[in-house]
Amino acid sequence: MAKIINMPRLSDTMTEGTVATWLKKVGDTIKEGDILAEIETDKATMEFEAFDAGTLLHIGIQEGETAPVDAILAIIGKEGEDISSLLDGKAAPAAETEKKEEPKKEEAAPEAKTEEKAAEAPKAAASSELPKGVIIVTMPRLSDTMTEGTVATWLKKEGDTIKEGDILAEIETDKATMEFESFNAGTLLKIGIQEGQTASVDSLLAIIGPAGTDVSGITGKEASAPAAEAKADAPKEDKKEADAAPAAKAEEAPAAANDGGRLFVSPLARKIAEEKGVNLNQVKGSGENGRIVKKDIENYTPQAAQPAATAAAPAQSAAAPAAYVPAGEVATEEVKNNQMRKTIARRLAESKFTAPEYSLTIELDMDNAIASRNTINAVPDTKVSFNDMVIKASAMALRKHPQVNTQWKDDVTVYNKHISIGVAVAVEDGLVVPVVKFTDNLSLSQIGGAVKDLAGKARNKKLSPAEMDGSTFTVSNLGMFGIQEFTSIINQPNSAILSVGAIVQKPVVKNGQIVVGNTMTVTLTCDHRTIDGATGAQFLQTLKQYVENPVTMLA
Repeated sequence: MAKIINMPRLSDTMTEGTVATWLKKVGDTIKEGDILAEIETDKATMEFEAFDAGTLLHIGIQEGETAPVDAILAIIGKEGEDISSLLDGKAAPAAETEKKEEPKKEEAAPEAKTEEKAAEAPKAAASSELPKGVIIVTMPRLSDTMTEGTVATWLKKEGDTIKEGDILAEIETDKATMEFESFNAGTLLKIGIQEGQTASVDSLLAIIGPAGTDVSGITGKEASAPAAEAKADAPKEDKKEADAAPAAKAEEAPAAANDGGRLFVSPLARKIAEEKGVNLNQVKGSGENGRIVKKDIENYTPQAAQPAATAAAPAQSAAAPAAYVPAGEVATEEVKNNQMRKTIARRLAESKFTAPEYSLTIELDMDNAIASRNTINAVPDTKVSFNDMVIKASAMALRKHPQVNTQWKDDVTVYNKHISIGVAVAVEDGLVVPVVKFTDNLSLSQIGGAVKDLAGKARNKKLSPAEMDGSTFTVSNLGMFGIQEFTSIINQPNSAILSVGAIVQKPVVKNGQIVVGNTMTVTLTCDHRTIDGATGAQFLQTLKQYVENPVTMLA
């Protein structure tokens, strides 16, 4: 079903936006995480990502045009889908917003005789409650579907000096964990939402202003005023200085090498780097805090690259152990569910209760795989895991059994002509599934490198939406935890997921003799709407042939 994408509110003071550049055109295929357009706000020009996949069916605001927040920016849906009913009411959002706001405006200023006065009255009233120079920063709406956000990490503390463009915090939305920049300079006077807390969009996130200002009486209800006030009252000289500031920053900021610490990168730069195969850890960022921007990727040359950091990422801090209580006493503790946990719960419940699933289990002889891996890893600078071998075998088996590489929709079954395998990775807060794109075209060592890179990003919460989108099949491995056999819930919209257990030594029969062998159990969970039992069984037989004879995967 087609979905309307509205003009987003990309800053806490934004009321309208101008489309500077469209990076996609009508008819283009859109993936979750693609950059749709560059949008000029009242503060800066920012990239806007798609949070839905499909075809770009309609562009509602052309390049250079300005429209209010929530106006129809674009429509994404199925190719060829009829969107006439949506277009017939395309002017409705703005009109409805004005109509809904009018009563509130009249209540706030009953003496006003015109709509303009009614709009100006509450702003003036609110602004009078704020000390001079104080700016209220509210919880931003970082995606078109976001209604609340959780502060994952504060990167600044109360009392810190804030520059325009500084990263204030990392905020968990319903889609991903995203960095939130400051559009104002001053001192961070107050933090309104603590780490781990969840609040609705427009809640008081922080207060920025002159150092030493008393903000104890500010509640956040005054947040509607600063945008219009600052826009109307700012002298022309200030505007020129503001316009010149980004350029000055770019010139003054030293190019910072990424040394394995925090990596700042714009979504567009990340996308271009992915397309060009550039390792972001080898790129020097010229933006604020060493932030990597578009021009850094475009100007990057391998000869100028710095060696990638080899230092291992710091170990994740373990959760504090629960305090012991005296024997015989009942004790409980409630831990608030974060956005990732909520999303995992929702998606797994949807999969479990909508897909009629079944599971097939098979045992693999791993003797040849063990010998082959030892030979491969004897080559200098080569490291291949058994999981990499299973991923490669799965990709090759999917090529022979396209029915498993499908997606169920109510009216059609989608046959994916490409193969991209999602790899389940356990992180501190739950489970994420980064995707190894076009897996069947990669060698074993390339798969190993890609999985290692994605897993590292996952554990450091650096995965982009694009790196978690587009899987056609999923592999989940708990063998490293000693689990010998298990079943997984399908990672929709995939039609199947492979559960990989540990390699165990046990007596086996070979050539009529009982000998010690190495075996591994794998379980394929399938959506019966797209994969019949015989098809799933044939897929496992092909997978078994590849894993038990790894040399056949090199042909």
